[in-house]
Amino acid sequence: MTFPVIGVVGGGQLARMMAPCAVALGFELRVLAEASDVSAVKAVAHAPVGDYRDLSTLRAFAEGLDVMTFDHEHVPTAHLHTLVGEGVNVQPHPGALVYAQDKLQMRAAVERLGLPNPEWAAVSTVDELIAFGDKIGWPVVLKTPRGGYDGKGVRVIGDAAAAAAAADWFTGSPLLAEDKVEFSRELSALVARRPSGEAKAWPVVHTIQVNGVCDEVIAPAQGLPAEVAAAAQGAALRLAEELGVTGVMAAELFETPGHGEGFVVNELAMRPHNTGHWTMDGCVTSQFEQHLRAVLDLPLGDTSVLGGAVVMKNYLGGANTDLFSAYPRALAAEPGAKLHGYGKSVRPGRKIGHVNLVGRDPGDVEDLRRRAGRVAAIIRDGADPLEGQQQ
Repeated sequence: MTFPVIGVVGGGQLARMMAPCAVALGFELRVLAEASDVSAVKAVAHAPVGDYRDLSTLRAFAEGLDVMTFDHEHVPTAHLHTLVGEGVNVQPHPGALVYAQDKLQMRAAVERLGLPNPEWAAVSTVDELIAFGDKIGWPVVLKTPRGGYDGKGVRVIGDAAAAAAAADWFTGSPLLAEDKVEFSRELSALVARRPSGEAKAWPVVHTIQVNGVCDEVIAPAQGLPAEVAAAAQGAALRLAEELGVTGVMAAELFETPGHGEGFVVNELAMRPHNTGHWTMDGCVTSQFEQHLRAVLDLPLGDTSVLGGAVVMKNYLGGANTDLFSAYPRALAAEPGAKLHGYGKSVRPGRKIGHVNLVGRDPGDVEDLRRRAGRVAAIIRDGADPLEGQQQ
């Protein structure tokens, strides 16, 4: 029997974390890397370096693959349609992926499906932005439709004067203007779908953002009304079905208690996602294994939680540049912690790894957060924040 060959465009930490799952299942994983030192290169045997924006490079990478999938959403849509026309099995299909690539198309799709959406408009000039803000009320959020992530390509516009000061953002292509939603917290509804239609969801989680970057995830989201959780899962599953998504999809949401269905859709990502990293140690089937199953149209795995609560804590680049030197102290401080390093050099603010902790009871959440935060701080700073204090 010949096992499948999966190609991942992009060599970041998401591709890296697919590798152990591929090995466990007996699949071959190949990665089209942006450079020889990106995260996934050390984790896979076949990782050619090439420009994902170049069609000939994508064609060469596609040779011998059973399926092509993605570490990011930035591959030109037209190139992907060309590859599909030439017989390449691209998952998710570019007709679905465009809703994660282009926020204007995503907003229109959410509206078309009648799902909770903030007020929004495509704006091409400062005057159009001012008209939108005057209509719905200031402040508003201005976004670049393509290319933004981790808070990049997002600007809060407080009034007409601030809109005029954002004139440099207008370069001819429409931008996305949205109501600045009043919300209590951010949520994520993670689902997976295979081409033949089977879909499964993980529990809705609470995500905590710091400076536009995911800092912590609490799974399941504590205190979330059952009807809101069910509606959020249902919205994510419907989006995946109606848009023809294959693989993992994260629907990032704002919780809006007392308004509408209790949430609005913020953004979509069609790949494994930072808000799903907790599944690596907290679920029967991780998002990375599920993504590989899904793009190959294999039966999906059980998404049950292993325990009463799970906390994921990202650690970013900080004072400590020799990460491994902190491992003995970090592992001794918390033997139950599961560390996931991304093989990246340290830069301030750069995502370089995360910590997962699984608890037996939902009431363990605050203790899990404290313990995961301690481990992350030790690795980031090279020092134990509790050193000298009573343990």
